[in-house]
Amino acid sequence: MNKGFYLVMTAQALSSVADNALLIAAIALIADLSGPDWMAPMMKWWFALAYVLLAAFVGAFADSFPKGRVMFSTNAIKIAGCLLMFCYNYLGVAEQHQLILVFVAYTLVGIGAAAYSPAKYGIVTEMLPPELLVKGNSWIEGLTVVSVIVGTVLGGVLINPTVSAMLMTHEWIQAISDNSAQTAILVIGLVYLAAALCNLLIPDTHAYYPKQETCPSRLIRNFSKYVVILWHDKLGQISLAVTTLFWGAGATLQFIVIEWGAQHLGYRLDQASILMGVAAVGTVAGSVAAGKVPLRRALSVLPVGVAMGLVVLLMPMVYSTWAVYILLLVIGALSGFFVVPMNALLQHRGHVLLSAGHSIAVQNFNEQLNILLMLAFYSLMLWLGLSINTIIAIFGLLVATLMLLFIRWNYLNHRADPGLEHQIGQTGHGTALH
Repeated sequence: MNKGFYLVMTAQALSSVADNALLIAAIALIADLSGPDWMAPMMKWWFALAYVLLAAFVGAFADSFPKGRVMFSTNAIKIAGCLLMFCYNYLGVAEQHQLILVFVAYTLVGIGAAAYSPAKYGIVTEMLPPELLVKGNSWIEGLTVVSVIVGTVLGGVLINPTVSAMLMTHEWIQAISDNSAQTAILVIGLVYLAAALCNLLIPDTHAYYPKQETCPSRLIRNFSKYVVILWHDKLGQISLAVTTLFWGAGATLQFIVIEWGAQHLGYRLDQASILMGVAAVGTVAGSVAAGKVPLRRALSVLPVGVAMGLVVLLMPMVYSTWAVYILLLVIGALSGFFVVPMNALLQHRGHVLLSAGHSIAVQNFNEQLNILLMLAFYSLMLWLGLSINTIIAIFGLLVATLMLLFIRWNYLNHRADPGLEHQIGQTGHGTALH
């Protein structure tokens, strides 16, 4: 691992800390503005929508410039969204429209994140050889999940009444902040600035791609071809299906844990955010353990995904603090262990078949599309008045069932082509495009 890789990890960690802390602060802001329960997951829905709508364009953008520079410019868009959210009550917007402004601000952060992601993951494939991709992904995913822990805990701490009151004793904060959510957003903006400074230090990898298409209609047509290429690859389709399910389930689980903490355990938002951090600690442990899985053995971890879905079914049965923590640690560890090898395999196949930027854009498109579907389904269940424990049962069974179908799908692929494993570790660059 070289120095540039560690700079990428630091920049990613800081940006991810800010993203996750901002989610908690935005949920608190919605509560302050008396928004309905279903509005918080729908805010995340709009965040994910940016990934889907921009998928055809961000890959070409990431491959057109040095990726450190791309990460800096897209992080600046996140800062702009954070600033807009902070100024929700200073722009002369009518009170009944302030919730819409929060949505717009968080969507702007989503636009920055959508354009940031292909550069963030694409630069890893440029810096590391195939044999180090699982290890590199283990570091990236592990650190990303650490940043989820730090971010969710930071968001919860910043909106805690005691901490917020302490921060607002400072005259300059008191002069520009009216409530705990606004104070939290101010601090989070400073974290985004620190990430931007790290972006500036990332060296050029000197990985150059052919001149990228700029015509929107051609970009969309080309992107459609990239999606078809990756879904038709027998290794790419399994890893893409699994990571798509994982990220959709993970985004939904964030809101399930918050609602479960409120309904089942009687926790406030700042306390429930700690539960998200506990699950993320488990994911770190699972991600680190997964770093020992060689790339050629990536598909062997598929049954762990079934186990994760089944363990989720135990959530309605626990009440004591330690039982809750242990269960969330186990769920997190299982998810981290099975997604890291799948992510590395998908990145490898995408880099071989397409290019770093385009393959990550295809991955993001599918994953965020599933986030849209699962969050919409979750919001619908909340709107229908289903209890959180019923929602958890539906969620766990859905994940376990889909993972069993993916295992069967993988078995049929290998029966049709026994030499699939030999394709793992092949080198190449956009071979399917020629």
